[in-house]
Amino acid sequence: MSNPFEDPGLVAGYEAWYAGHGARADRQEKRLLAGLLARFPRGGTVLDVGCGTGHFTRWFVEQGLQAVGLDRSPVMLAEAAKLNGLRYVQGDALALPFGDRTFDLVAMVTTLEFVADPRRALSEAVRVSRSGLILGVLNRLSLLAVRRRRDARPPWNTARFFSVGELVQLARAAAAGRLANIRWRTTLWPIPGYGSLPLPWGGFVGMAASLRVN
Repeated sequence: MSNPFEDPGLVAGYEAWYAGHGARADRQEKRLLAGLLARFPRGGTVLDVGCGTGHFTRWFVEQGLQAVGLDRSPVMLAEAAKLNGLRYVQGDALALPFGDRTFDLVAMVTTLEFVADPRRALSEAVRVSRSGLILGVLNRLSLLAVRRRRDARPPWNTARFFSVGELVQLARAAAAGRLANIRWRTTLWPIPGYGSLPLPWGGFVGMAASLRVN
């Protein structure tokens, strides 16, 4: 199966979505993720896995973190390089090209939906992280996921969605004995006017998985 994220047409419009139709969702998701980041006050470095055009990689830098973006699509990375001078690495989420506990945090925002083996990707994220994971996925039980499933266009025609419970199970299995705790919230987008709440049917799930150091 071809990788939709190597289509120059899709890549060209990727950032435009955040600036236009997706601006409200972007604001809500970032507010949610900022609250999760606050659980890691000593987090100085972050690896953004599945960074795409670097949209969230740049945002992590704005939050005061030293960020590295990783993606397997050279087309996406070329676009990211045009937008800023951050460090980007081409690589596979299933075999991260970094040593154990290289980064304080590993982030995967709208990434697990498009990897062949989500549990293995999370296990790799745990391996290279010292303190924890920041995860963001589209909720399988939400109105938003229903809309995306009806969308036959790339990349959503290849996406796999997760419920809160499924994401918790994946994170627990991947972290095994290192898992300290999990916290999650959801946004209600596409319903406007709300922030993030502990509701299992919200459109976007944000999750922080804290890891034990030893």
